[in-house]
Amino acid sequence: MARWLPTRLVSFGSQSYHSGIFRHIWWADVVHCHQNHTLGAEIAAIFSRLTQKKVYASDLGGGGWGLNGYMKTDGLFTGHLHISEYSRKYAGHAHINRAAVIYGGVDTSRFFPDISVRKEPLVVFVGRVMPHKGIDNLIRALPDGLSLEVIGRPYNSEYQALLTKLAFGKEVRFRSDCDDDEVVKAYRRAICVALPSLYRDCYGNETRIPELLGQTLLEGMACGVAGLCTQVASLPEVVEDGVSGYVVPPNDTDALGERLRILRDYPNLVAQMGLAARHRVLTTFTWDIVVDRCFAAYGVTRTPPSAS
Repeated sequence: MARWLPTRLVSFGSQSYHSGIFRHIWWADVVHCHQNHTLGAEIAAIFSRLTQKKVYASDLGGGGWGLNGYMKTDGLFTGHLHISEYSRKYAGHAHINRAAVIYGGVDTSRFFPDISVRKEPLVVFVGRVMPHKGIDNLIRALPDGLSLEVIGRPYNSEYQALLTKLAFGKEVRFRSDCDDDEVVKAYRRAICVALPSLYRDCYGNETRIPELLGQTLLEGMACGVAGLCTQVASLPEVVEDGVSGYVVPPNDTDALGERLRILRDYPNLVAQMGLAARHRVLTTFTWDIVVDRCFAAYGVTRTPPSAS
């Protein structure tokens, strides 16, 4: 929290509940809960209303036990600040004035291009290794002349075994132990960062909310790398098709392979898209821009500290 602000803000994750939140809410003028479908957020909202505080919620995925299992709790909050237009529509808030889209941000001082790093014929996936991420389709579509690094922890042993089988004979490397610096280095070496997520995975399982934003796409793009994603959930809001990367239909390995071959064969296009990707992040997805959107939704002005 920034104490130099004229409006006192408490912002907290609400997957768990602690009695200390009451003291902080009493101190605050504005309360922002980062996950509305939890008991902690609901208690915070009720106490905020009783003490005449503004209280907002952002859905970051997931949730937990709470009153929402028995009643509709959206009305407890002054407003809902969504991290994508898709999130707002999925929540049924598309035409509600008190629901806004703030998106999410990237630390552009950590994720940035490095011209001293040589580009490799490399595709990078970063995220949880789970069926709805569509990594199996990415491996199937990987053309000759490109390698793939899958960076992330496996959460499904059956799916990991499938990926290992599909990767046989291809330039695919699984990396489950990368720290943040290694992830940044991988982004910078790559020609694209891929997130081929799905509504329906290879086992027939379906989800309507596979990606509320697509943070790893943003990180890679901030490093000056083209984005490659599917036309699923929020992902088309991140990548401008044909400008900062490509957007392909889900479960279409032919289209995925075609775009990968284009990126493999046209280095000038890769460089052009990388510049556009960085520009996309700098103009839409920095934390300063996200904070400004939040304060606009709160109805207050963010004032910088005085020079004195």
